[in-house]
Amino acid sequence: MQFLANEDVPVASIRHLRAAGYDVASIIEDSPGMKDESVLARAHAEQRIILTFDRDYGELIYRRRLPTPAGVAYFRFAPSTPEEPAERFIELLRVGDITLEGQFTVIGRGWVRQRPLPHEPLERSN
Repeated sequence: MQFLANEDVPVASIRHLRAAGYDVASIIEDSPGMKDESVLARAHAEQRIILTFDRDYGELIYRRRLPTPAGVAYFRFAPSTPEEPAERFIELLRVGDITLEGQFTVIGRGWVRQRPLPHEPLERSN
């Protein structure tokens, strides 16, 4: 699995995930200020799972039907430390009975909710 950490993911969490062996590209390091639509397009092109605290990705994917990434992991809690998102995510991955690919995964403290991503974006008419 390859991940794309949105600009709102703490750098300490990105480093923690990399140290645990995960392939994580980072908007804050590569392209600070990139718009959500561009982050989504990059994740789609590179087939990465977006890691984010930004709930706007649900709107972009389900309502506006923009290109779908490999998956989305939306953290829905205020981290108590910069490392907490990575710690919670690694714990979730170690459980082993969750699939992130093709899913919009909402991660809270002590709970996870998933919804399948649409397979193809709708064609836009001019």
